[in-house]
Amino acid sequence: MQNLYRGCLIGGAIGDALGWPVEFMRLEEIRNKYGEEGIKTLDIRPGGPAEITDDTQMTMFTAEGLLRAENRGNNKGIVDVPTMVYKSYLRWLSTQGIETDVEKDGWIYPINVLHNRRAPGNTCLSALHSGTIGQVSTPINDSKGCGGVMRTAPVGLLYPKERAFQLGSELAAITHGHPSGFLSAGGLSYIIASILETRDLPLAVERMVEELANWPNHEECSTLVEMALKLAYSDVDDEEAIRTLGEGWVGEEALAISIFCSLRYQDDFQKAVIASVNHNGDSDSTGAITGNILGALLGLEGIPVQWIKDVELKDEIIQLADDVLTRYEESESWHRKYPGW
Repeated sequence: MQNLYRGCLIGGAIGDALGWPVEFMRLEEIRNKYGEEGIKTLDIRPGGPAEITDDTQMTMFTAEGLLRAENRGNNKGIVDVPTMVYKSYLRWLSTQGIETDVEKDGWIYPINVLHNRRAPGNTCLSALHSGTIGQVSTPINDSKGCGGVMRTAPVGLLYPKERAFQLGSELAAITHGHPSGFLSAGGLSYIIASILETRDLPLAVERMVEELANWPNHEECSTLVEMALKLAYSDVDDEEAIRTLGEGWVGEEALAISIFCSLRYQDDFQKAVIASVNHNGDSDSTGAITGNILGALLGLEGIPVQWIKDVELKDEIIQLADDVLTRYEESESWHRKYPGW
């Protein structure tokens, strides 16, 4: 399981880093710069590794918030998980130069790289800055941007699939109030949890579609995911299939593109994430989500070793993945890492 947990979080970071240099480029521009097959290798910046973006930053703070919630639940006996994760998101907001009065403790916040702005989504920034916690039942806005789904993979590592769907949706609804903005996050969380349970990606996606149908206003998200399923097993080429599914700026499109790439190349992490970033849209988010899915399926050993070596914060992300697997530890060092205030 350690191999799978590490694979999920490192895989997401690698997909994120691969897509980051081309996030705001059209496919034609990508090909003009990187060749007909598009970007295929991590862009190593001078003097440093391949940069991660806000997608991985927020994924890390999601994991931190969940572990703080586990700590509080074990020691206090009662905890509201979304509130604990919301506070971790406020810590992330502080790293982006928007000061909050939340406690700046724990081991994630002081990491220097996390204090860099890497094109954070305006919806995440404004929603968190508002001082109001969005909920599924009381939406904070009508945004369905992919800023919800791109950060919720850790939910699927910690919780069984039905609970993961609900909680993933609740965590995305903190900032994204449109059903497609938070149900897509629930869908990713469910898929990750189901992969760990069955090691069967097609089955995980099919069961997620069934769960998704139980939620109000699921139709937009369901339709696109079902289309991704059909396209993955068709003879339509990657470029046309992804164009059909959208550009990934919104939740249902980002999830659908990632599901398509993951299913089509479910035995090849490298091919899947390369396909997932070479398109007109939100390349780092579709890369991150695809990396999360196939990383959980194939494990760390299924990811190219050089990519693991070259991605930013690899050691910290692996440590975080190991802590998510541990879930809770009765020790003073654990309480310092994940204070359960």
